[in-house]
Order: sequence, then C-alpha cells, then structure tokens
Amino acid sequence: MAKGEKKPAEKKPAEKAPAEKTKAEKKIPKDASSGDKKKKKKAKSVETYKIYIFKVLKQVHPDIGISSKAMGIMNSFINDIFEKLAQESSRLARWHVWGFEFRFD
Repeated sequence: MAKGEKKPAEKKPAEKAPAEKTKAEKKIPKDASSGDKKKKKKAKSVETYKIYIFKVLKQVHPDIGISSKAMGIMNSFINDIFEKLAQESSRLARWHVWGFEFRFD
C-alpha cells in the first residue's frame, strides 16, 4: 500500500435489531424474584350495621327482604343516631363534672 492509499473499511458484522421481549423474558417483579414475601396493605374495612339490621328484620318479619338502597339508608340512620348519642353523652359527662365541682348548698 502506498502512503496516499487508505485501507478499505473493514466490514463489521451487521448488528441485529433487539428482538422484542417475550412474556418469559419480561422483567420479573422484585417481590417475586427475592425470597422475601412482603405483606400487602389491607384496604381499610368500613364498619357497617348491615348484618345486624338484616338479623333484626328477619326476627321481626321473616318473609320480608330489604333492598341495598334501603339498607344503605338504614345504615346511615344508625350511624347518625350513634353520633348524636355520643355527642349527648359527652355533653352530659362534662355537665355532670361541673355539677359536682360547683355545688351551691
């Protein structure tokens, strides 16, 4: 080769396009790959009175059912009554303490 001549470019093997990942090759979640089993957080359970309302209904009227909408209304009613009862008992407890401390005999 002479000084002015350049070497012909070497042919590199053609690069293969990355193949699409199949289901087996997809990333495995860390939880599944590691031996540590972490507990999932439980959804916060909502306390309802539905089973108790239904039991009382069956005691009073065994042949009558209740719709889910009516059950929701009854549940709201019981929650409201419970709140009012708690407020009144709190008010009475505060008044009762005051009544004993400041007796005017």
